[in-house]
Amino acid sequence: ATPPLHDAHINSYCNTGKRTMSDEEEIHSNAEEEEITDLSSSDVCTKYQEAAKIVNLALQGLILQCVPGAKIIDLCQFGTTVIETQAAKLYTKKVEGAAVEKGVAFPVCVSVNEIVCNHSPLPTEELPPIKAGDIVKIDLGCHIDGYIAVAAHTLVVPDSDASPAVDSKLGNVAVAAYNAMLVASAHIKAGSKNTEVTAAVEKVAKTYGVSPISSVRMHQMKRFVIDGVKEVALKEPNPDDQDELEEKVPECEFEQYEVYAIDVAMSTGEGKARPADLRTTVFKRNVESNYKLKMKASRQLLSEVDKKYPTLPFTLSHFEDERTAKMGVNECVGHGLLIPYPSLAEKVDEKVAHFKCTVLLLPSGTSRVSGLDLPEYFKSDVKVDEETAAVLKEIEEAAERKARRAAKKKAAKKKKK
Repeated sequence: ATPPLHDAHINSYCNTGKRTMSDEEEIHSNAEEEEITDLSSSDVCTKYQEAAKIVNLALQGLILQCVPGAKIIDLCQFGTTVIETQAAKLYTKKVEGAAVEKGVAFPVCVSVNEIVCNHSPLPTEELPPIKAGDIVKIDLGCHIDGYIAVAAHTLVVPDSDASPAVDSKLGNVAVAAYNAMLVASAHIKAGSKNTEVTAAVEKVAKTYGVSPISSVRMHQMKRFVIDGVKEVALKEPNPDDQDELEEKVPECEFEQYEVYAIDVAMSTGEGKARPADLRTTVFKRNVESNYKLKMKASRQLLSEVDKKYPTLPFTLSHFEDERTAKMGVNECVGHGLLIPYPSLAEKVDEKVAHFKCTVLLLPSGTSRVSGLDLPEYFKSDVKVDEETAAVLKEIEEAAERKARRAAKKKAAKKKKK
């Protein structure tokens, strides 16, 4: 069995992350001017980018920890510690006497096999450790001053140092989900509509013979808002399907300086994920709802939520008094004070892949700032249509140009030394 991820191990990993900003680079808002909270501010743009770097670092670390025998609760704690440790290094000076808020924007969730997302178990309800061949989906988020970056990644737990063996069924759904994320990122630009993105995602899914998870949606993000008003569906609801529970997403147009979470989950099944037979532990405060709670445990929980997690999602595993949290959560949910994020599951024999990234709609174009590359062991023989192939080729060429510029810049710095 793999030993727990001790603090020393976590600290060792966290210390590999380099500080990318000095105190002198921090920009303090002018109290006499109205604060700009969109990407037209270079400071806001930097905060999104810094949050994205931390998200990617946490994902990279978690991938290394996904070995046979690793416990899900330890993986969640590892990711949380990386995010909090790295965020604590940035923006250390107070602004108008107050510390800059930063840290976890979406709890680290580790969902295995048919579980699609939102699995962040309590210490007392740990599932069996992961094993070789398990399909693991990691989902997390970080914010700097309320500016959020999120990402999700899918991997297969290796048996040794060799690449995991992946069958064509899993290869197709993983490549489809990843490519759909890339294509969606390319389609989300100022002036385009969300219906165009949905059509592009459905086209990719159909090509690979897989199904988008209908309950998963892409969202606009704003300061301290992870699920904005503007949404993008992964598929259009079928009015003839009586099991289709999703409402049609209202049409909207994307605008410059907006930020979006490009969230794509796909399945080899019908794509109708249902709440899993697991305790829901991830919640978000409904800021528009108030109610005088009757139970002491409920009042205690809500008081702590309002203090620590007033706007962003959290997990019950972050509360010291687990018993009180479990007792109080039902009344809070029942009266609409907390919004649940249940763990979703597909049928047991189906394969699921989940990828997510953050994009910034800048004047220079859409910039993808978070999310990792598709693992090389996910392969597919399916040929996509010419239009999709052209989009993917353009994305690949842009990434290569960016890598060359970065390498050139690094070489120039090395030469100066």
